[in-house]
Amino acid sequence: MKLTVLGGGGFRVPLVYRALGNASPISEVVLHDVAPERLTAIRAVLEQIGAGPAVRATTDLDEALRGARFVFSAIRVDGLAGRTVDERVALSCGVLGQETTGPGGIAFGLRTVPVALRVAERVAAVAPGAWVINFTNPAGMITEAMQRVLGDRVVGICDSPIGLATRAARALGIDAGGEQVVEYVGLNHLGWLRGLRVDGVDRLPDLLADDAALDSIEEVRLVGADWVRAIGALPNEYLYYFYRTREAVAAIRGAASTRGEYLLAQQERFYADTAADPAGALERWTRVRAERDASYMAESREASGAGERAAEDVAGGGYQQVALELMAALSGGQPHTMILNVRNGAAVPGLPADAVVEVPCLVGAHGVTPLATAPLPGAMLGLLQQVKAVEQDTIEAAVAGSERLALRAFAQHPLVDSVGVARELLHGYRERLPGIAAVFGDSSR
Repeated sequence: MKLTVLGGGGFRVPLVYRALGNASPISEVVLHDVAPERLTAIRAVLEQIGAGPAVRATTDLDEALRGARFVFSAIRVDGLAGRTVDERVALSCGVLGQETTGPGGIAFGLRTVPVALRVAERVAAVAPGAWVINFTNPAGMITEAMQRVLGDRVVGICDSPIGLATRAARALGIDAGGEQVVEYVGLNHLGWLRGLRVDGVDRLPDLLADDAALDSIEEVRLVGADWVRAIGALPNEYLYYFYRTREAVAAIRGAASTRGEYLLAQQERFYADTAADPAGALERWTRVRAERDASYMAESREASGAGERAAEDVAGGGYQQVALELMAALSGGQPHTMILNVRNGAAVPGLPADAVVEVPCLVGAHGVTPLATAPLPGAMLGLLQQVKAVEQDTIEAAVAGSERLALRAFAQHPLVDSVGVARELLHGYRERLPGIAAVFGDSSR
C-alpha cells in the first residue's frame, strides 16, 4: 500500500515515517517536494531511522500520486519565508501576527487554496481512489477547498484537540482503559472540550471544580482558570489569541523574533548542515526537533505565566499518530472515534452543511462519519459562524481572484478591528507576497 507525502522535504516528515514502523499497512512511502535539496536531506534522515517502509523521492507530482492509497498533504506555499511575512505585516498594523489565526491565516489561505486545488485535481486524475489526509494549514480552510474537487475523501487532521483531551484525562487521573467519550466541537484551531465522559459519567465538572487539576493543563494556564470556569469548557490552545488578544500581540511584538523567523533560521541551518554532512542527518534532526518542540508558543506561555511545557506533552504522539490511526481505520482496522476536520452536514447546528468543522467522527472501512454535537451557547456559536464566514470568503476570493472578497475576509475577522486596517493588511500582503498578488490579477473584482 502506497503513501504519498506532499511536502515530503518538510522538517516534520520523519515523525510520520517513524510512526509507520513495521506495523502499518503502508509498504511504500513516496516523498514529493518542489525543493530537491530538501528531499535529499529528509530522505537521509529516513534512511538513518531504518525500520520502516521503502522510500522514494520525486519532484514530479503525477509520478508521486499515481497508485497511492493515501496522500498526506503538508505543503507550505512560499515556505517559512512566507510565514514570516504573514506575521510581520499583521504586526505592523497592530494586529495579531500568527500563522493560522487571524490575518496571517487569511494570507496563508489566499495563496495556498489555488495550489491545493491543483493538487486535488491531479489526485482526481491519477489517484481517484486515494484518501487525502490534509495537514496543510490553515487546515480547516484547505480541507474545505479541496473537498470541492474530491468530496469527502479529503479529511483534515490536527493534534491539538486530542492533546487537550489527553491532558484533561491525565489531570483527572482517568485510566486509559476506561470507556471515554470526548465531547469536542469547533473549527480547526478554534474549538472547545465541553465534556469528558467516562463509563457514561461526565467528569468535566469535577475537573472545573479542582484547582490543582485545572492548573496542570497548559490551555487553562494560558487563559486563566477563572475564565475556563466562566465558559464551562476547556478551550483549544489557539483560543488564547481570541481571549487574550492584547497580551498575545504585545508578547509577539516584544519577542526577539516571530515564530516563523525562529523556525526559518533554525531550518535553514539544518538543511545546510545536512547537505554538508549527510551522515549526521538523524542526530541533527533529533536535536533540532527537540529545540523546536520545547519552544512551541513560548512567547504566549511566558506572557500568560503558563510556564514550561510538560515533558509528556513535548514527547506526545502528535499529528503523526492521528494520521497513522486514521489510515489504519480506513484500511479495515478496528473502527473507532477520532476528532477530525470533515464536512459538517448536520453535526454542528447553526453552521452551513458544507462547512468543514472539527468534531468527533466514527472512522472505519466505511469512511468517516461526523457525530452529532450538542447545540452551542450563543457566544461560542457566534464566534464559529463569524470565523467560518471569513474562511469561506477567503476560499472564494482565492478561487475567483476577488480583492473585494479578500478585503471582506480581513475586515470581518474578529481579530481585525477596522476596515482601514483590513485595507492595509491586503495591500501589505499583496506588496510582499507574489503568490497573493498573482491570485487577484484584475483588482477591480
